[in-house]
Amino acid sequence: MAQPLSTAMESLTAAMNSSIVPSQEYLLQGGTSAQPLLLRVRRALDYPDMPFQLRYIGQPEIDKSRPTIVRNSIDIGTSSSVVEFLTELGCRMDFEYIVRGYMFRKGRMKITVSKIFKVGQGKTLESVEPMSQSYLVELSVLAPAGQEAIAEDMRSFAEQLRPLVQLEKLDYKRLQHLP
Repeated sequence: MAQPLSTAMESLTAAMNSSIVPSQEYLLQGGTSAQPLLLRVRRALDYPDMPFQLRYIGQPEIDKSRPTIVRNSIDIGTSSSVVEFLTELGCRMDFEYIVRGYMFRKGRMKITVSKIFKVGQGKTLESVEPMSQSYLVELSVLAPAGQEAIAEDMRSFAEQLRPLVQLEKLDYKRLQHLP
């Protein structure tokens, strides 16, 4: 049987006064010269009812002794208003593109083979133009921290593909300084 409202309020007030219910937040924050926050929003154009995906991508760790780049990555399903929400937070869109291609799996590895299209002035699917005649091939794995063996598996698989495509680590910092 439910308690009357006045009794419930008295119980809550008594709990807060005796410090049983957490009602304060203790917080420490700090700052450094911050790296830019990298967020990506994506959606499936051919499945409009599917949720949008928001992805946080951390700074790549380029270690010469590792066969792959390692970076933090978090994916979150969101509503279609995520772009407006991020704009209200002060984020700005750097670029927009469309990817068409294929995805394959080999165990935990995800292999995508796709063409990248730039969005035309009309922002319609009919106004897209290919960025190049080449295909982009990516090999990636999402795994918990500390699973270094997967990088060796990826290197071995990339060696098998070498006659067709050369998969390698890209130094993103170097790419930013190209003319």
